[in-house]
Amino acid sequence: MADGQFRVEVERIISQLPEGLVTTYGDVAAMAGSAHASRIVGGIAHYGNPNLPWHRLVNRFGGLAAGFPGGREVQEQLLLHDGITCTNQIIDKFEELRWRPSFL
Repeated sequence: MADGQFRVEVERIISQLPEGLVTTYGDVAAMAGSAHASRIVGGIAHYGNPNLPWHRLVNRFGGLAAGFPGGREVQEQLLLHDGITCTNQIIDKFEELRWRPSFL
């Protein structure tokens, strides 16, 4: 898949991420067709469409993003607005809140 197509697919997936749920960089990479491209997903998140819910994107352990604009504290506040709580910058009930649809 060409880089531009991958970006479009990542943004399409993130646009469908429901409020109150989170997903991981790796989950999005796999859904977009390139399971080993989690770092690329992170780059897309950092520079992607600012109107998408990038704050719902976390690491594979449910940890908040070190490079989130404004820092992990800002990401945590945005998640709290969605009804998602964290302890020590890790999503509470991560596996229950992890969005991994089988197809999109």
